[in-house]
Amino acid sequence: MDWSKTLVKEEINFEGSKEGRQLSYAAAIKEGLELAMTNDERVFVMGQGVDDPVGMFGITNGLQQKYGEDRVFDTPLSENGLTGVAIGAALAGMRPFYMHNRPDFLLLTMDQIVNHAAKWNYMFGGCSTGVPLVIWACVGRGWGGAAQHTQTLQGLFMHVPGLRLVMPTTPYDAKGLLITSIADQNPVIILEHRWLFKQSGHVPEGLYSIPFGHGIVRRQGKDITIVAISYMVVEAMAAAAELEKKGVDVEIIDPRTLKPLDETLILESVKKTGRLVVADTGWKTGGVGAEIAAIVAEKGLKHLKSPVKRIGALDIPTPASSVLEAKFYPGKSKVVAVCTELMKENLK
Repeated sequence: MDWSKTLVKEEINFEGSKEGRQLSYAAAIKEGLELAMTNDERVFVMGQGVDDPVGMFGITNGLQQKYGEDRVFDTPLSENGLTGVAIGAALAGMRPFYMHNRPDFLLLTMDQIVNHAAKWNYMFGGCSTGVPLVIWACVGRGWGGAAQHTQTLQGLFMHVPGLRLVMPTTPYDAKGLLITSIADQNPVIILEHRWLFKQSGHVPEGLYSIPFGHGIVRRQGKDITIVAISYMVVEAMAAAAELEKKGVDVEIIDPRTLKPLDETLILESVKKTGRLVVADTGWKTGGVGAEIAAIVAEKGLKHLKSPVKRIGALDIPTPASSVLEAKFYPGKSKVVAVCTELMKENLK
């Protein structure tokens, strides 16, 4: 069954809303995964710990009992080899959903992802059926995982042609973008931030999709555009409330997908405000913020009243100390400081 053609396209605003049916972030992802598996027997879930009693962050809990060991199964510590298995399954007509509890393990799969999955359809002149593979990982600050277990690598994957890169922010987005990803014919990487799992929000029942490359304005404003990535949307929203008390009105853009990126939405906002701050959870140098700043410089320079500001993690490996983590990870206070300074510069 080509269930992807039955998807209903919906759009709502920031799910801080308490209206309608409420689900936790993990429950929203699980519901999307269950709907996909129920509607398409080609969908299967693989990954280390997906069959654990509590599942992968609670997402896969009970799925093996419901769908069987052939469709939900644990994988050995051989990420590169298993990614090859997943690519082969996708080429054979299946729709694998390969879960990693940390994105750091994706570094072991780069040959398969970059040299095979991302290039396949191009190497066959578009005549291939594609590689409908979804690779899922949970990023960001955890329990002291430090340098090798808390890296946010979206800048790395954004650089690779042939991949789709998804970073949801709300439970609504997490479910809708997951369903869209599974239905797509291209390899998709979904990076969820673990601190987003603290959220609950409005999530409609049934199948619905959010188109790739379709960002959303989380907050309307007139003074500064903040393009916030993943969990930085939460920090930016908190910063906006504080900045409002200072008379600074910020507009917050959530791209939701980084590849493709909603350039039009970003440029329209910058045209209105004349100022841009990009807040990312990843490293600042050569990252998502640098790419978005370059796009605005190329296509919207005439609208800028001041230089673009970037907020990102410090250019050092992630520390384990809680004291050092507080300085390493950007948050609300950093967003407030950068935006305040930006407005001061324009008043000189």
